[in-house]
Amino acid sequence: MKISDKARQQAESCRFCWMCRHVCPIGNADGQERNNARARALMVSYVIRGTEKLEDIATNMYECSLCGACANNCKTGWDPRLFIQEVKTQIILEGKEPEYIRKLLDNYSSCGAVFGKMDKGAQQLLQKMQEEYSDGKVLLLAGEMAVNKDAESLEKTLKLLSKGSESICLDKSADNTGYSLWYLTGKTKETVECARKCAEALNKYEKVVVYNPVELSFIRHEWKEWGITLKARVVGLNEELLDLINNDKLKVRKSDIEYSLQDNFAYARELDDVTSGRQLIEKVGIVKDMLLINKEANLAGQLIMNEYMPNTMKLVAKNRWMNAMNMGCKTLVTENPDEHVLLKENVPEGYKVITVEEMVLDNLA
Repeated sequence: MKISDKARQQAESCRFCWMCRHVCPIGNADGQERNNARARALMVSYVIRGTEKLEDIATNMYECSLCGACANNCKTGWDPRLFIQEVKTQIILEGKEPEYIRKLLDNYSSCGAVFGKMDKGAQQLLQKMQEEYSDGKVLLLAGEMAVNKDAESLEKTLKLLSKGSESICLDKSADNTGYSLWYLTGKTKETVECARKCAEALNKYEKVVVYNPVELSFIRHEWKEWGITLKARVVGLNEELLDLINNDKLKVRKSDIEYSLQDNFAYARELDDVTSGRQLIEKVGIVKDMLLINKEANLAGQLIMNEYMPNTMKLVAKNRWMNAMNMGCKTLVTENPDEHVLLKENVPEGYKVITVEEMVLDNLA
């Protein structure tokens, strides 16, 4: 198995502090001992030493959400995501991927999305949005997850941004950052080419507002590492909304409603931003934090994994709801489509989940 020296070192650097065992949202959901970073590192080490075959560990590599909770809590300072993604690349190159991963890749080849064909209603809504918001200097980079799984929230975002800027637009050619392909295959020729094509589309615009913080992090980190440069100014949705509100382009009212932020791991751990979501809440209501927040926040769901691990993703969402319920947090505010969709599908009676943009829309003056 060919992986870099850096990845190999990461897999062999564990001091057995076992912090990853306590914080992994997947391991905590399914109770499987193999679903923690140390266990994955051991599996990779076995393959390197020739005591296990690559195909024997393939399934486990795809049971990681890449949320980074293990790296955030590791006393050694290692990052398991590095060797996990490199091992995925080898799995794909050797044709050892699980059948359910091959199905998602076939979907990508035939439909341009790992989720397959969109349902008719979502297609019609997306077409309507593309026609209505076809011209402008500011692009909303919707991303693969929102386009395919949460188009209704996307429509609300466009409506909100258009109230603060007449130049907002949606561009179908700029939706695919390459993130889902990277998640499934790591850094391959196809992934990098997909990212480059997206960058070319983005460079037509003066500013790009990235809807999903997971894809914003992907652009700022992986794209940069791959030498893909952008001329356009790239910002996250939270930053854009704060800017519009602070400059009185969006006028909001302050209410006495309590909102609890579901910190997305990409904002909190990869982009080092645990404040923008709470600043938005403070503009329109009251911040009521739940258990496990900021950089210690738990994942609430991942849509690609939901395609092949739906029962586990349901438990992940339910565990996050339990954190909210234990603190009496009635309204969760999400920052990305994965967590919004899965929390909404598993919402307990008497509670609700809304997106950041929906919260702002509800409190326009």
